[in-house]
Amino acid sequence: MSIIEKALAKKQQHAEKLAKQEQEEKSNLETANAQPQAPEPVIAQDVAPVKAITNDITTMPPASNPADVQATQTAAPEAMPEAVLKATSQSAPRPAHQASELQSLNLNLNKLKQQGFLVDSNERSQTHEEFRFVKRRVLKTAFGPLKDTLPNANLVLLTSALSNEGKTHTALNLALSIAMEPEKTVLLVDADVLSPSICHTLGVRAGVGLIDYLLGKTSTLQEIIYNTNIPNLRIMPAGGKHHLTSELLASERMANLASELAERYSDRVIIFDAPPLLGINETQALTSLVGQQLVVVEENKTPLHSLESAISLLNADRAIGLVLNKSVQTKNLYAGYGYQYAENQ
Repeated sequence: MSIIEKALAKKQQHAEKLAKQEQEEKSNLETANAQPQAPEPVIAQDVAPVKAITNDITTMPPASNPADVQATQTAAPEAMPEAVLKATSQSAPRPAHQASELQSLNLNLNKLKQQGFLVDSNERSQTHEEFRFVKRRVLKTAFGPLKDTLPNANLVLLTSALSNEGKTHTALNLALSIAMEPEKTVLLVDADVLSPSICHTLGVRAGVGLIDYLLGKTSTLQEIIYNTNIPNLRIMPAGGKHHLTSELLASERMANLASELAERYSDRVIIFDAPPLLGINETQALTSLVGQQLVVVEENKTPLHSLESAISLLNADRAIGLVLNKSVQTKNLYAGYGYQYAENQ
């Protein structure tokens, strides 16, 4: 073989070798692309945030509704803490709704006027003047120099020795007379829980009242105090009947109620229309809670010994007043009402 032929043969072999190598490289590349790539190694510092988020999810309180649960499960990792806070805030209980404004009783003023009640502030009559006389002494004791010597001086107990002496009629007219004062509000409490008559006399119907509060059926004063269409007059009805009225009026809750009325409404007069003194224990439980005690006496009817017995049941450390009712004397404008205080011992 000549030198030329040998060179051509060697060149041919080299070309075939290059082609073979190229084919092998191509085949290896296709095989490598067909195989799945290995996952990149997880860096240690990336693991901690995922773990913290997992802890938040496992300790998260239940969401308030299914929508919150779904939102939490699908939230992005960086938004997860906000979703947790949202679910927590929505599951927290809301504060109780505050008591609404006072309820209102609509009084028939024309009918009350016909029955002899002082609902017309423009009228000037003997009855108006007589109750002004009593009112001035009540207000002077409640807000004058004596108020510092009497506990709860603005709380007034109005009672009688016996029944049917006109104490409720007197209590209402005294309250109406005080309500005519431009800067004084009066609260009339029906404490005659054995025979309540304030709402009946006024011709209105009320819901819960004093006994319901003492039984714990109501928790706020706003629920048992009623506005009226007489601007400065408020009413607290007796409430439901109960067989333990004496114990309820002598309870600590009643004492706390009296203190709250005296302090919260220190600029008001609070009149308790209480049962008669003789033969009934309920009134005696109230005598230590008030600063003033008024006894209604019916002229020519109340026996002297009954009056003396009734006065002996009052608290001698409080102011005591006598109101003469149904008097037949007319010469003296104030002859129908005597009002004085027992000396403090």
